[in-house]
Amino acid sequence: MAMSPAMAYAQGAREALVRGRAPATAEGTVMAKFVIEPHFRLQEWVAEEKGYFRAAGLDYEFKEFIRSTGGAHHQTGKEGAYQSIAKGRQSNVTCACHWTVSVAASRGKTKLYPNAYSVAPSAVFVPAASLIRTPLDLAGVPISVGYQSGSHYATLQALEAYLPLGAIALSFNEGMLFHRLQSLLDGKAPAVALFSGPYYFAEQLGYRKIIDSTFMIAAMINGNPDLEDVRRYFGALRRAQRDIDLRPELYTHYYKNEFPERYHADMDTLRWGPGERIVFEPYSREVFETSFEWIARHEIFPADEMGSGNYDAAVFAAE
Repeated sequence: MAMSPAMAYAQGAREALVRGRAPATAEGTVMAKFVIEPHFRLQEWVAEEKGYFRAAGLDYEFKEFIRSTGGAHHQTGKEGAYQSIAKGRQSNVTCACHWTVSVAASRGKTKLYPNAYSVAPSAVFVPAASLIRTPLDLAGVPISVGYQSGSHYATLQALEAYLPLGAIALSFNEGMLFHRLQSLLDGKAPAVALFSGPYYFAEQLGYRKIIDSTFMIAAMINGNPDLEDVRRYFGALRRAQRDIDLRPELYTHYYKNEFPERYHADMDTLRWGPGERIVFEPYSREVFETSFEWIARHEIFPADEMGSGNYDAAVFAAE
């Protein structure tokens, strides 16, 4: 018996999903591929190298935006993670510090993924010859951070145990991560907040770590990806995380895939650590509400730009 167009489409869709490909629409147009972007961490690179995304059944594109542009994306001044989310990101799952993602999701700019989060090593560094030795010495010293980005919140959170807020002087002029790194290397910034690969690079080059400011990163869902594709993506990252936990030294060379070329000759990534670690535990309502209250109390956003603070409305329906 001849199949109807609807029956033919359903069968084709089932077969396409078995092959890990996006099904065509009834009109014959192939649905958009799942877009994957690394985020200054190792997990996506490992999953790509080992074929975990493909094995999970994803039909996807893998795009990198930092090394390929020489870090130009980070020369932004007073424009940071929140502003990039508000403009719209190009991949289906991206990351930013959990504070900014909470606000962006509360304002309907994205959806917070609630079934995992990650933790990134972060710190404030100064030149080796600097007279700054302790957190107290940072009083009134401009510290380069990314505006409304992880380093902004994390530096405040770390230093407020030592200094009143009025004595913490943050500078947004140096832009995002790699531009801040360059400012430190050029001697143009007295103190700089760095995380992940640039953190290890500054450490390798002998810059002095003044205070740790490790912070949480949240994942966010952009566009309308298929729920099963999101699950496949995180399943592949779980496998990659296990590999990194077991033998991190086999994978630290992937940092070079996102560092601008000008740094490569000086990078000894075998000395570096594994960086951001994905934790496959819930980003819970309690964590969300606690973080939201901290942001409001520190007035990082004006009160009328915080959004609803409604956890149920902010999260991606991952079940």
